[in-house]
Amino acid sequence: MSPRGKKPTSPSSALLSSRPGPERRHNRPLREVLDELLSHTRDIARRAKTMSPAELDYAQQRLEWLADEVWRLATGEAPPPE
Repeated sequence: MSPRGKKPTSPSSALLSSRPGPERRHNRPLREVLDELLSHTRDIARRAKTMSPAELDYAQQRLEWLADEVWRLATGEAPPPE
């Protein structure tokens, strides 16, 4: 294949893909809540058409709570008083 047929790569992208860097995920609690948020969102997307109104209401409340937790952990805000 000639050089013209190859997709050009930037030097920085070549460096990033060739060296194993340190793990970027330093905030484990945030990563866990994000994973839970994604899992819950995917579950809702799969089941929304078959969920009862009560199940949809609970799913929405949980989704909002998880989003609030992501925001709190990402910004370093204190947890709300109980």
